[in-house]
Amino acid sequence: MITIDGLCKTYGTFEALKNLSLDIPSGELFCFLGPNGAGKTTTIKILTGLLRPTAGTAIIDGLDLRENPLAIKQRIGYIPDMPYLYDRLTTTEFFRFTGDLYNIPKPEIRTTLETAFEQFGLQDHRTSLVKELSHGLRQRLIYATTFLHKPTVMFIDEPFVGLDPYTIRLIKDLLRAHTQNGGTILLTTHILAIAEDIADRIGIIHQGHLVALGTLDDLRANFTFQPSSLSPSLSPTPTLEDIFLDLTRPESKREN
Repeated sequence: MITIDGLCKTYGTFEALKNLSLDIPSGELFCFLGPNGAGKTTTIKILTGLLRPTAGTAIIDGLDLRENPLAIKQRIGYIPDMPYLYDRLTTTEFFRFTGDLYNIPKPEIRTTLETAFEQFGLQDHRTSLVKELSHGLRQRLIYATTFLHKPTVMFIDEPFVGLDPYTIRLIKDLLRAHTQNGGTILLTTHILAIAEDIADRIGIIHQGHLVALGTLDDLRANFTFQPSSLSPSLSPTPTLEDIFLDLTRPESKREN
């Protein structure tokens, strides 16, 4: 579903992304981890068409990103870390507006709205202005509208920040259902326990380089860990936090 080959992004002399290559198959929930500034959001913005790569190629759902940017946007869903919503629209108006952007027939939008608002607990907020919603309700609205056009590939940047346990559980179940139905998800998060819980595979990026890739068991098996000031006492079976800290500590130059 996602094939990245030699992806690079530079800003002047600064290399934000360095020769990234990655394959993510259909039905996989892939968690992309890294410290701030490592290249996670840059990667997602390139794959969603918001940034042009300096070099390299990306194929999404069989389409070349450079040759078919609009067709790809019709097939993907994107939830940034700080999504923008139109504050003076009601939740119903925003949902219908999103459906119109994707040329979804109005009867289908009306039917889907009923199902989605019930699923995401938005029924009591149908006439509420977006600006009146709490952070959790805004996130639920974003997910409801993002799934409206039935994307095959989802890109999600920090989906769990500031959410209550109920909404986190709702979103986790939704993401699992999406991949079980053949969809693909590339997700970034700083909450390592959640990545440990939901990821089929994990990639760790550091200073623009992919430094680890595989299942959690793969990561545990393929690396030798050394104590540092950030992880002074590693257990016999390292956690994802142990692995992450070992690979991304400031003095680390380690690469796969």
